[in-house]
Amino acid sequence: MNNQNLTYTFTAVDRTPEEAFVAINNVRGWWSGNPGIEGSTDKRGDEFTYRYEPHHYSKQKITELIPGKKVVWLVLDSQLNFVTDKSEWKGTKITFEIAKKGEKTEVRFTHVGLVPEHECFNACSGAWGSYINGSLRNLITKSKGKPNQSKSSPAKKKKGTGKRASL
Repeated sequence: MNNQNLTYTFTAVDRTPEEAFVAINNVRGWWSGNPGIEGSTDKRGDEFTYRYEPHHYSKQKITELIPGKKVVWLVLDSQLNFVTDKSEWKGTKITFEIAKKGEKTEVRFTHVGLVPEHECFNACSGAWGSYINGSLRNLITKSKGKPNQSKSSPAKKKKGTGKRASL
């Protein structure tokens, strides 16, 4: 059994760790849905929800904020309507680790607990990849995220159902 958590890493040219930290905490600027993000997303202890109706609901609590270094969210609740275990994300952690690498800044995203054994892994990894490597990276490097996924988004259809996974 493989226990490898979903992880993406990218390097932001000419951006400081502090700029990356600010962008990550501007969740509405890079992660969107319908109706999207509700609640505050920039202080330790804040709780916010993400909705992409009718496919996804999750409630996150910010458990760690170290300016220019780290952001951690604990998923308090989830309702993923495209998998059998609709609460697969509940109890998982979403982490962003930020580090200076020479003249560049590296951002490492990990969804701790989202592992290949979970039904959501393939579909969720495609959607997270789009948000992290596309939208968040653009928000950090170009000050403009791409939070709205188009119909041709990398969120994959669940095998045999025709349902689309959306984060």
